[in-house]
Amino acid sequence: MLNKLLEQLKQYEMLKAGDRVICAVSGGADSVALLFGMYLLREKLDIRLSAAHFNHQLRGEESDRDEAFVRKLCDRYEIPLAVGRGQVVSGKKGLEAAAREARYSFFATLDGKIATAHTADDNAETVLMHLVRGTGLRGLGGISPVNGNVIRPMLTVTRQEVLSFLAEYSLDYVEDSSNKTDAFLRNRIRHQVMPLLKEENPRLAENLSQMSMELREDAQALEMPPMLPEVEQLRQMPPALRSRVIGRFLKENGVREPERSHIHLVEALMLSEKPSARANLPGGITVAREYNRLTVLTQEQEPEPVELYPGDCLDLPQWGVSVAYIPAEEICNTKEIFTVDATGPIVLRSRQTGDSMRLNVGTCTLKKLFIDRKIPVHRRPFLPVLADEKGVIGVMGIGANVQRIAREKPAMQIQLMSL
Repeated sequence: MLNKLLEQLKQYEMLKAGDRVICAVSGGADSVALLFGMYLLREKLDIRLSAAHFNHQLRGEESDRDEAFVRKLCDRYEIPLAVGRGQVVSGKKGLEAAAREARYSFFATLDGKIATAHTADDNAETVLMHLVRGTGLRGLGGISPVNGNVIRPMLTVTRQEVLSFLAEYSLDYVEDSSNKTDAFLRNRIRHQVMPLLKEENPRLAENLSQMSMELREDAQALEMPPMLPEVEQLRQMPPALRSRVIGRFLKENGVREPERSHIHLVEALMLSEKPSARANLPGGITVAREYNRLTVLTQEQEPEPVELYPGDCLDLPQWGVSVAYIPAEEICNTKEIFTVDATGPIVLRSRQTGDSMRLNVGTCTLKKLFIDRKIPVHRRPFLPVLADEKGVIGVMGIGANVQRIAREKPAMQIQLMSL
């Protein structure tokens, strides 16, 4: 077992000399084997070894027994120990997921590399769980050997090798009674499925774990660099590559673990005939099609209208612009400067139903104008429209209403600039 530990640590460059390594120890066979294995290798690896235990307080006296066992074990070998406690409450993803989140939140408070005792059997069970639920190459990659500061050096070690190692060094461990129940999918696979498959091949756990790590490397090799996908590019990609690009895009934009269903929703946007289609994903995230691009929307409130009086020069961060409404020194009209016949107060606001303006090619509604200019639906309420009691004077980024342009001075000028 020690040789496998060393090989895994070296292959994935998990440690360097001087690192502080914190073994996550539940008191079960796997974690005791990991802790003692790292204890035997600590000088060879030149590491500072300690341990961490999280009491989930889910099994009453048994949970406290596990904590006491780990304390005694660490005292015996003079291994520093950090203990965390928390009352775990089942969330939307179930009790097992809630316990894991609480445990890793505690580990995140510790300074060092966290070593967990996931074995080849654990990895094989994870792969089978993903297959049952439906997965792709990433899910077949099983448990990651390295995830940030979390390392898993026992993914090539089988559960039988763990038990043999413990027997060799006469090491005790505790049994978690919840591991005996079939309430959890992992336990059902462990108790009912794995034994049947191991009858066909006793090396099943090693083979599946090795396969998963190779597939994980394949998945990483296929990863694309960060990009904002364009619809036409996505359409032309092979499906396998396209799903990875979309998955990466979702992960970078807040979807922690993109599932196949999430990727299919985005693919539906890509194939939709609607250039402004949207898809709602977990966590309040919305992916929108902006004609030939995909983007992630943020939930912004439409800014309130702002009244402007002659001589005003204002910064309007809620609109993202600075605006000046001042006497014109010269006749000038651009997409951001309007020289107009106006005398009284004007309003900077969003488009309203029925708004229209005349351009050189004719008069049209702002709604049609925004569609023709391919301005995404979710951006339209934030495009500054200047108007008074006579109607629309101009729209930032588009220009002035031809019917309101001043031909000579005196005239007023509206100057808009992005903040």
